[in-house]
This record gives sequence, structure tokens and C-alpha cells, in this order.
Amino acid sequence: MSESHQVPVIAIILAAGFGTRFDPAKPKQLVSVADRPVIEWTIEAFEDCPEVTDILVVVNAAVSDAVEKVIDDMGSRKVRGIVPGGETRADSTRAALGFLREYSIPDDAKVLIHDGVRPFVSPKTILDCVAALDSVNAATVAVPSTDTILLAAPAGASDSAASDGASSDGTSSDGAGRFDTSAAPIVRIVPDRATTYRAQTPQCFRFSTISEAYRRAAGDENFHPTDDTRVVVDYLPDEPVAVVEGSDDNIKITTRPDLEVAELIAPRARRVRNYARRRAAQEMTSGM
Repeated sequence: MSESHQVPVIAIILAAGFGTRFDPAKPKQLVSVADRPVIEWTIEAFEDCPEVTDILVVVNAAVSDAVEKVIDDMGSRKVRGIVPGGETRADSTRAALGFLREYSIPDDAKVLIHDGVRPFVSPKTILDCVAALDSVNAATVAVPSTDTILLAAPAGASDSAASDGASSDGTSSDGAGRFDTSAAPIVRIVPDRATTYRAQTPQCFRFSTISEAYRRAAGDENFHPTDDTRVVVDYLPDEPVAVVEGSDDNIKITTRPDLEVAELIAPRARRVRNYARRRAAQEMTSGM
């Protein structure tokens, strides 16, 4: 029996975002894709995975009741709790980790943190994440970048601002159609494309690793990460983070045009999941 079956494997699904780039009146977690709410697709991906033992769903107050109804209608066997989220992604992750700590989750538990609006994560990706944590304490799903990535900073900022992730909130137009160079971000660094990846989720950790990273980050007033991998990279710099190969189908639904892409992916995702279910059933039967 593999270690994957000896320790809890917990999926934390972050669905507490308010969708400022979407339609506030219709949260993206609840928008339908192929006649099913996005959050249902997402939960199902982990519900179906035989390696995943438990699921937590982190929500905001505006969607809590609706998400709870989706879970009830699904008849989920693995969702153990619906956790109130925070104002930021990091706050929501902290809330989920705190929930697990209250229930004395072991330090070696495997924790997979996933965006609630990435509905098409594949069975293979989830299994690869679980397996990766047999060799390392931290891993993240990512895909090689096919575009050259530019690191930029506001004009006049120091070169270090680009590497720190700074960006300009200004505009490159003066309102009259003329390009305003004083407001344009300035390219500071052009990394070698061969070394650049586009981060996806799940982002995966041993419970003790991600808990310690957040503990160290708690005292930093400049702590504003946009994902959990950065917390480990910044606050546990000696901890290697492995890259697990992702997929272009593992999109994050952020804007309305993303829904059109999602509708195209949904039939393919359904076929992949149905095949994985059949395979799992066959393996279970042959193992009896």
C-alpha cells in the first residue's frame, strides 16, 4: 500500500473570491458551464479521485448557502466542511489551515490547494500532485510558457521592483489617444523563456510545510502573495518546490470570455472523467 493511502490527502478548494473582474451580481463560482455550476465541476474533480480523502470548500458569505446546496445536491461523500474565507486568497488559505489545525490534522498530511474556478483539472494532474509529495514537501502545477515573459515596474521605480512583482496601476494613454510614457510600465527583466512557467493549481504541500510558511509570513506587513507557492518560496527558501505538469484545459475562469472557452473544454473534460471512473472501477474490481 502506498503512502498516499496512509496519510490524509486533503483538497482545499478556494471559492471565496468576489469576482471583481466578473459580474458581482452572478458570482463566477456559481455560473453554469455545460448546465452545471462551475464549483460543482471543481468539487467533482477531487470527489472522483480515489487518493483524495477529504475536501474543504472555502467560501464568502454571498455564495455560502448556494455552494452548500450544490454540495448537498451532489451527494458529496468527501466534503468535510465549508469554511468562511477572508478578504484575500492568503486569508482564505489561512482560514482553511486553521480549520485543519483545530481537527489535529497530522503534519505529514498532503494538502492540495485549488482555485474553485478551475473546473477542469484532470484526474492525472491530481494524482501526479499526490505522488509528487512522496518525494518533496511542496509542488505546484504549472505549464511551460509559450510566450516571452516581461517583468516590468512603474517608470522611475527601482530595478528590484520588477523582481518583487510590482506593477503599474496607471494608464498608458493620456485620454486623447496619445501614448503617455510617464504612466507606462517599464520592462526591467526578460527571463529566458525556457525557464518560465505559468502557474496553475493545485498547489500542493505537506501540512507542516505550508503551515510553517504561513506562520513565518504572518509577521511581515508586506505579505501580499497571489498564490501559496510564493509563500513557501519566500519564507522557506531552502524548501524545493517541484513543478507538476499542468494542462491548457486547466483554465481559471476570470472574465466572461473565459466562459466561452470553458464551454468548449467541458465535453472533453467529461469524457476524461468518465474514462477515469471506469478505470478506477476496473482496478477496484480486479483488486478484490
